[in-house]
Amino acid sequence: MSPAVRTLLSGSISEAFVALGLDRPERVNLERPTSSEHGDWSSNVAMATAKKVGRNPRELATALTEYLNAHLPPHTTVVEIAGPGFINFRLAPTWLHDVLSTVVAQGVENYARLAVPGAGRINLEYVSANPTGPLHAGHARWAAYGDALARTLTRAGYSVHREFYINDRGVQMRKFAESLLARQGGTPVPEGGYVGQYIIDWAEEMPTGLDVEGALEWGYAKALAYQQETMRRMNVEFDTFSSERALAVSGAVEATLGELERRGHVYRAVVADKTSDRDPAHTKGGVNEESGVATWLRTTAFVDPKRNKPLDDGDRALVKADGQYTYFTPDIAYHRDKYNRGDLLIDMLGADHHGYVGRMKAAMMALGHGADDLEILIGQNCVLMRDGVEVKLSKRTGDIIELAELIDEFGADAAKLTFLLQSIDTRQTVDLDALVAKSLDNPVFYVHYAHARVYGLARKAAERGIVRAPMNGTDLGLLVHERELDVLRVLADLPDVVALAAHDRAPHKITTWVRELAAAFQSMYHDCPILRDDIDDPLRQARLWLVEAARIGLAIGLDLLGVSAPQKMDDLVTEEDEKLGP
Repeated sequence: MSPAVRTLLSGSISEAFVALGLDRPERVNLERPTSSEHGDWSSNVAMATAKKVGRNPRELATALTEYLNAHLPPHTTVVEIAGPGFINFRLAPTWLHDVLSTVVAQGVENYARLAVPGAGRINLEYVSANPTGPLHAGHARWAAYGDALARTLTRAGYSVHREFYINDRGVQMRKFAESLLARQGGTPVPEGGYVGQYIIDWAEEMPTGLDVEGALEWGYAKALAYQQETMRRMNVEFDTFSSERALAVSGAVEATLGELERRGHVYRAVVADKTSDRDPAHTKGGVNEESGVATWLRTTAFVDPKRNKPLDDGDRALVKADGQYTYFTPDIAYHRDKYNRGDLLIDMLGADHHGYVGRMKAAMMALGHGADDLEILIGQNCVLMRDGVEVKLSKRTGDIIELAELIDEFGADAAKLTFLLQSIDTRQTVDLDALVAKSLDNPVFYVHYAHARVYGLARKAAERGIVRAPMNGTDLGLLVHERELDVLRVLADLPDVVALAAHDRAPHKITTWVRELAAAFQSMYHDCPILRDDIDDPLRQARLWLVEAARIGLAIGLDLLGVSAPQKMDDLVTEEDEKLGP
């Protein structure tokens, strides 16, 4: 629904309450009915407020409906009652004709471009893979989701900074270097090392004579460049690549620890094992050879305001008794630094990071930020199937399908849109064999097909000398066929869909909308001929403008998903096209 229509309907309902001598409802809910038989929009406001105002829901709905039918423009809507007190709105085609005019006037650049109240700066971190090998197909889901979310948030009015955190410190980096040297020298890969085919290939490229540090630097540069190039091929870009080891030498970790101490959230206590960061109970028996004094952050002192419970179930070590920082400390410093690039931080993490959420939120609150200034999205993994068998995705064991291979085999668009079909918090199964199918059952092919068909129709029109007349001389009132109106209904939803997808961090809602528009357009194309000789020119002109509005909508949706919008496809003309004509 366009914002103007939503405002009118919700405002009219509120006015109806006042006219009936009742208090305005706190909230007017408007939803799409599950069946078109129940109209275009429905509200449960009568049932939601009946008890509060002391009226029977059905009787209240009847009174509200009588007022609305008397005061809403009669040529634009009809209001009906359904069930125990639903109020259903049937919008007349004139509403939808206005949608067409708005879509065309605002175009790809401005239609459904919002200014969400309070929209500010967001730092969005996603992918953030270790630079120890290529990105695998599992990373594709994070890359696709993060990029589409950034695009959606930007369309909703936020200023989005896209960030990739390079985990370039730690044991895994040394194991990576040792694995390269082992493969180059023909010796066994060390325990816990990397054994993928890419290690063999890269070891052959690596200069000889390097020590572990030299191999680490060479392998690091190779992996990072390869990852960055793969993401560019997938049309995924970042504003900042932040290095963990650069952060470590910048003094940011020490500065962060100092700030936490100044704020009074740090304490020291004896621990049983001086090398451990997992001793929240500390040591009761005093200091011995194995024990020592560690530095702790009082994460349990901070409360989740939504649940009114402590954010963490135990305080967290910052510095082990042997003087080494825990992994948590540089992570806090990194998040502290990210606030220089956003007022709200959004992290994307895997399903095994649930325990991380509370402690990091507590750490940010310890630094003076609000509980809602850090948002951590937990996503689920995906399962890839080929020939009915699950494909493993471990870089260390060598069971891997590279993201670059997916792009080579299926194309960047298929690789990207496939991972945007479902919510990120659901486990996804992807049939790789289905990605190559050039059929309308393939969602990627189907959406591309609809967009290319728009341009195919334009080429046919040009061949026949048919020119689209100016809109101000076109009678859009001729668009009354249900298939035509279905296209306009979907287009009318886009502003709301963008707002909802941004609010819920759910770009898959954009995917669903694009598929709905493609389906509505395909149905209209078949049932509402445009270029056929028996179509009167006034109706043809109106339908040509409808096609243009559909093109704009498809282009916006595909751009939000970071997917290309092809103007031509080899498989565009089907036997059905030849029989029916456009």
